[in-house]
Amino acid sequence: MIVILTGAGLSAESGLGTFSDSGGLWSRFDLNEVATPQGFARDPAQVHDFYNLRRDTCRKASPNAAHRALARLKQALGDDLILVTQNVDDLLERAGAQQVIHMHGSLMGALCNKCDSRWPAPHRMRPDDLCPDCGARATRPDVVWFGEMPRAMEPVTHAIARADLFVAIGTSGTVYPAAGFVDLALEAGAKTLELNLEPSQTHDRFYRSLSGLATQTVPAFVEGLLTSRDHRI
Repeated sequence: MIVILTGAGLSAESGLGTFSDSGGLWSRFDLNEVATPQGFARDPAQVHDFYNLRRDTCRKASPNAAHRALARLKQALGDDLILVTQNVDDLLERAGAQQVIHMHGSLMGALCNKCDSRWPAPHRMRPDDLCPDCGARATRPDVVWFGEMPRAMEPVTHAIARADLFVAIGTSGTVYPAAGFVDLALEAGAKTLELNLEPSQTHDRFYRSLSGLATQTVPAFVEGLLTSRDHRI
């Protein structure tokens, strides 16, 4: 089994910026005000405006060659590949990948803070939106904010414990618990590979760490894997 974890670097070449990008969307907002439960409680309108903007940007973006390569790999390997992403965009799905595990939720979803119902997000969300199930004015973007627990941790860690190969793509190696996944993989005896624009803070814990644009390194990795079919790295 192969487990692949993707981060913001996978979608950067599609125009979706990372936290570290200067002049990008994230640099223009205080994360404590727009990406925490406390910020939402203080000013839900500001938070909705921020995520409406992110949703618009995501809708205008297109999958790149790295997304398409991973979708191709998923289609080829099926259940032998577990795709996990820290990204809240839907570019992997639009590239053709199915059963993607979104640890941090989805920009394209809405969540009720009162009854936990989920539904597709409208084009614009507002503080006075009603939950379609319970009618409460308690709707929020269906994303994991700072200070909240990432989703699907049990199935993800279980998959890593059974993996033959763990690959991290476009991740900084600074955000836990995902930054610790490589250690889980090593403990399980899996081979480990990092594909990143630059070596991450955890690159020395990988068997191999390759630097370069995701649109170059990921398709080459997928092509090599599909050719060898023995998970060699």
